[in-house]
Amino acid sequence: MWLFTQWGFFSCVCAREGTGAPEEPVDPQHIMVRTRMKLHLESLQAHLPDLIGGCEIRENDDAEYPYRIHVSKSIWSQVMMNLTQEIDYDNFTSFLETAPCFDDRNYVKQMKKIRDIMQPDSSADSLPRKTAKQK
Repeated sequence: MWLFTQWGFFSCVCAREGTGAPEEPVDPQHIMVRTRMKLHLESLQAHLPDLIGGCEIRENDDAEYPYRIHVSKSIWSQVMMNLTQEIDYDNFTSFLETAPCFDDRNYVKQMKKIRDIMQPDSSADSLPRKTAKQK
């Protein structure tokens, strides 16, 4: 799952058992929160120190997401609940422009690019399908 927050961009997946190597089986009880910028994990940890502040940030320069923490699903659920409860804006990118939570000037610019990419085009394949009740 990709997660875009005021604290950064995170890729959240099941951790792996044992050494965490790709050939190890998935550990469905733990989440690996990965990011491309260490600052994003550090910002999230500083924001929620009681939940994830003590998690070691592991680095793997060969990985697509070189920075990661491992956390139980129950703790990650609490992180997600906290982030949800904190939402007090009606436009995410506008909020980021006025209340940045860390010093990454490109983050707002990238969020706008993602928003624009996700705009539907005018082709029939991109239009929402009508449900049986709408027909």
